[in-house]
Amino acid sequence: MSAQAILDLSDRRPARRSGTRRAAKRPATPLTRNALIADFLSVCELDADVECLRAPADPATFVIGDETIEHSADFEVVRDGSAYLVDVATDDDLLNHPLRAAAIHGITSSDGRPFIIETAASIRAEPRFTTMRLIMACKRTPVTAGDRVRILHQLDEVGAMRLVDCASAVMNTQDGVAAVLALACEGLIAVDISRPILPETQVRRRRLPFADPFAF
Repeated sequence: MSAQAILDLSDRRPARRSGTRRAAKRPATPLTRNALIADFLSVCELDADVECLRAPADPATFVIGDETIEHSADFEVVRDGSAYLVDVATDDDLLNHPLRAAAIHGITSSDGRPFIIETAASIRAEPRFTTMRLIMACKRTPVTAGDRVRILHQLDEVGAMRLVDCASAVMNTQDGVAAVLALACEGLIAVDISRPILPETQVRRRRLPFADPFAF
């Protein structure tokens, strides 16, 4: 074999196979308690049955066996006229929660308020979590006075409507659905967040706006 042929062979490098190297998986960022609290507040804000929310809740006592524990929950939520206490905990915090074992089987404070612990699994349950995120993404959508009046007026006249029909009244906002959901973020329209956002999603006028727990 000639010297030139040997040089030609040395230049023929094997082709690299695309996709053979797997991208290294980045470790998942652990959920912080602040992130879970923000999600929990958004869920409460969009839940039409939640009348008000207080943070933090007044101290409560719990009788567990022969032991009496005093605990101040993160929130007191009034839903359908009934108050209950809520703590928001990460999975790590849950392991050391003083009422964890009792809350699994259900526990009520001495004054009759049920107590529950909300975790990432319950707060970010689907499809509610995705529905909440889609609605909150419309929060900053500007809705003109005319569109606002038309949307709310037709709900007053008809009652519950399909989302796609309610959005058809929008004339000045480019995205009619976003305009309707922006009013839901204001507490003026009730949307069932337990179901996905679909054309047939039912919307109705919300008579009792959600009370800001921090009075901002």
